Amino acid sequence: MSSLIRRDPLDDLFRGFFVRPVEYGPQSEAPSVKIDVKEQENGYLVHAEIPGVKKDDIHVAIDGAIVSISAERREEKDVKDGERVLRTERYFGKVSRSFQLAQEIDEAQVTAKYTDGVLELSLPKKAATQARRITIQ
Repeated sequence: MSSLIRRDPLDDLFRGFFVRPVEYGPQSEAPSVKIDVKEQENGYLVHAEIPGVKKDDIHVAIDGAIVSISAERREEKDVKDGERVLRTERYFGKVSRSFQLAQEIDEAQVTAKYTDGVLELSLPKKAATQARRITIQ
């Protein structure tokens, strides 16, 4: 015996209508970090694209061979018509990226430059320490 299922066509029309976010115009996009790493003879050259972030809001940390880049973006936008505020939008976001290199970095020699949304890191390799032979007496 087959069972009958009664369907209301309006159910399909409104299904999911109230769970979708309502969008009011173009939204700010969360910042992301896209990275290019090039190995050179004496070090690494890293280009990190971090558009829309101020230089003071970018932080770089180096721990041995691990490099961490984090950035925070704050954006506020008010649209006013005289004294009446018509719309206020704000975006606060933080993004971070960590990666490990093949050799430890000499933190004292690291240089960083931020131009046109691109962070350039010059990461010199730490001089390899030679294994020391110990004389047994």
